[in-house]
Amino acid sequence: MQFLRFLMGAACLIVAGTSGAQTYPTRPVKMVVPSTPGGSADVVARALAQKLTEAWPHPVVVENRPGGGDIIGVDYAAKSPNDGYTLLLATNSVLVNTPHLVKMPFDVLKDLTPISQVVTVPFTLVVHPSVPVQSVTELVAYAKANPDKLNYGSSGNGTHQHLLGELIKRSADIKMLHIPYKGSAATVTDLLSGRVQVYAGVAGQLNPHIKAGKLRALAIAGAARRADSSEVPTIAETLPSFGTKLGDPWLGLFGPAGMPAAIVARVNADTVRGLNVPEVKAALSPRGFDVATGTPEALGATLRDDFANWGRIIRDAGIKAD
Repeated sequence: MQFLRFLMGAACLIVAGTSGAQTYPTRPVKMVVPSTPGGSADVVARALAQKLTEAWPHPVVVENRPGGGDIIGVDYAAKSPNDGYTLLLATNSVLVNTPHLVKMPFDVLKDLTPISQVVTVPFTLVVHPSVPVQSVTELVAYAKANPDKLNYGSSGNGTHQHLLGELIKRSADIKMLHIPYKGSAATVTDLLSGRVQVYAGVAGQLNPHIKAGKLRALAIAGAARRADSSEVPTIAETLPSFGTKLGDPWLGLFGPAGMPAAIVARVNADTVRGLNVPEVKAALSPRGFDVATGTPEALGATLRDDFANWGRIIRDAGIKAD
């Protein structure tokens, strides 16, 4: 009899969980973006929020909570109720890089529920035309013949641009001088003038300058060649130790730790369905984003792997926060 009551109770819990996912959401859902309106994460968040609003009986409202290098917004979302009514769209930078540079008020690996990776941001390795190289092989040879005479720029210490430069240096066993800036716009300005000679940055930002002949593309940082520039090889084709997982940054959708599995599955399914339509991909591609959705398990694995791998690079290179 006790066993029968146990089975009936378990069945009720399963039905309740399924019913909750079927009726979710019963009120508006908040999507926290830990950066300012108009930025990269904000653009992606509003595209996703629109598709979820179309799929659900209640709207998804984007709420920008910038500050503290994106830490404030992530902290707010991580400490919100885990009922599925507060979601977080965050970059890998604040989740993977920043925890190794500053003390965080939350535990990235314990205080968030992965839902789906959303987009990747393709990066391209470029040089100023004054650098007499046409490929990664020639860049490595030139850098070895001229140690520390090449400057590579970044958007600041510990940024993705900085870490890619360090990974290239380590993979090729070369020496280049790191020049940190406050943001990519200032970096590209000095790159175009030749004050900085090497840079790995957002493809969408660099492509117009590449097409105009003001910069020379050597390689892409991602795992595979891109359809719109198939003649440009990946960095890993020349430097196998560079790897194929750490090349491009990403944005992911999360909730607070302990979100009900049925609601996670519902949000994941509607995110994947909503973003993988031609009009959304066509709208995001010119802004420099590739739709790259997946399972909660895949996002969790990516977060853990990147956290460990980028953390190792930060420690080995002795990188400190600005």
